[in-house]
Amino acid sequence: MSDTTVDASKRTWLIASGCAGVVGGAFTAVPFISSMKPSERAKAAGAPVEVDISALQPGEKMTVEWRGKPVWILKRTPEMLQSLKKTDAEVADPNSDRKAYPTPAYAKNEWRSIKPEIWVGVGICTHLGCSPSDKFQPGPQPSLPEDWQGGFLCPCHGSTFDLAGRVFRNKPAPDNLEVPPHTYLSASRLLIGEDKKG
Repeated sequence: MSDTTVDASKRTWLIASGCAGVVGGAFTAVPFISSMKPSERAKAAGAPVEVDISALQPGEKMTVEWRGKPVWILKRTPEMLQSLKKTDAEVADPNSDRKAYPTPAYAKNEWRSIKPEIWVGVGICTHLGCSPSDKFQPGPQPSLPEDWQGGFLCPCHGSTFDLAGRVFRNKPAPDNLEVPPHTYLSASRLLIGEDKKG
């Protein structure tokens, strides 16, 4: 056997084993790379949520989940809307100018909403992440001021918010409740998590 025959044989084995290694590496890499994509469950967790609000009556609130957060939808009465004028001077950020939880442009108004009567907000206190309680009834109540106009009370540390989710001055919560991106698909259907310019 000549030296050239051995070299050709080694070369064939080297090429064959190299090709097998590349094919094996590809079979190993494809599932690994595929596992780095978000799962369907993860995609769904961040997906927009469509909500039917047709049964929501004035003065009622419903809660839906979006991205693992409770999102409140409150249908305010004319009296509730009037109370916002009274709380303007008492809240820390009446125009929602703070940037920690940027308010969408279409909600940078006194009502913090697209439609005055419907408020959409994340029900998590901006202090330490507790969930505030509904305190819609105006008037003196335990843990609330004598001139209470209605809103939300965080029982953990006493932060209070008006019926637009605006935090009152000198409270532990540093910011207003978050207004998530949302849009109306129709008069009775909301899409939370997607912003189509209100």
